[in-house]
Amino acid sequence: MKTMSRFDERLRERHLGQLRRGKTEILQINVGKLCNQTCVHCHVNAGPGRKEVMTRQTIDRIVDWLARSDIPKVDITGGAPEIIPDFRHLVGRVKALAPSRHIMDRCNLTIFFEEGHEYLPEFLASREIEVVASLPCYSAKNVDAQRGDGVFAKSIRALQWLNELGYGTNPKLKLHLVYNPVGAFLPGPQAELESDYHKELKEHFGILFNRLYTITNMPIARFAAWLHRSGEYEKYMQLLIGNFNPASVEGLMCRNTLSIGWRGEVYDCDFNQMLDMQWKNGKPLYLWDIDPNQLEGRRVMTGDHCFGCTAGAGSSCGGAIIPHESEARESTR
Repeated sequence: MKTMSRFDERLRERHLGQLRRGKTEILQINVGKLCNQTCVHCHVNAGPGRKEVMTRQTIDRIVDWLARSDIPKVDITGGAPEIIPDFRHLVGRVKALAPSRHIMDRCNLTIFFEEGHEYLPEFLASREIEVVASLPCYSAKNVDAQRGDGVFAKSIRALQWLNELGYGTNPKLKLHLVYNPVGAFLPGPQAELESDYHKELKEHFGILFNRLYTITNMPIARFAAWLHRSGEYEKYMQLLIGNFNPASVEGLMCRNTLSIGWRGEVYDCDFNQMLDMQWKNGKPLYLWDIDPNQLEGRRVMTGDHCFGCTAGAGSSCGGAIIPHESEARESTR
């Protein structure tokens, strides 16, 4: 008999029923674990030595499947997604499907300065690719502590480069930043942090951007190892569990996002992917085994890490799930 996860038990206690998928609006493709950085908080355990890279054959099978669906958004992530040899091929194939297909690139910014990748800013702008860029703080000390020495300075230069191309000002060139806490605590209110980022980055560096997404660090892979080494793992898990917010459940990204691994495997979310919680039906399932018209209503696989997405204001790849009071007031005006 299958044991119910602590997260499922909490849903039952709150009379929220089983967590099930809604309409799929985003296809998130993790193209591999190869990266030019080695970040402390990384739930992918990505780095320069990783060998997992999506092949062109897998890319083509994924895009062929996408063509049979009406999923409007493609979210490309990694690792550093742009580092794979066929990144341009992937973007080109998705763009060729229809103008309505929207592409997001989750960029670490420093990839622009790696040999052979200097083309990226102009390439992304010419294809009107939405950039979701990692910048865990607006101070060099905090960013370099989490992502490596010199990363902040390169990130600032990259953002200025994107601004020069129209990102952050041209409505067709969206530029969003991502904040992760530098320790074992929850993000502050997204609206307040966004205001601080706008002020600090514009005042000190002349940088403009659209939105800031706050994302809770997940107790997975490299961040989990850091928590264990520092003796903070159980304390952090209790922080997440103790701050469970039932209002966040409706907006969880596993309800509208389908996560695909570098070999084409299917998962409910990127975090499940890193925990090898692959979809199965007697055998492991790959995207091309799935009927795009039969995704809605499928039960989501859960675990303790799900408390990370439901703590406080909630967390997703699009930032906080529940708007801060100031954001809610603004939206009703």
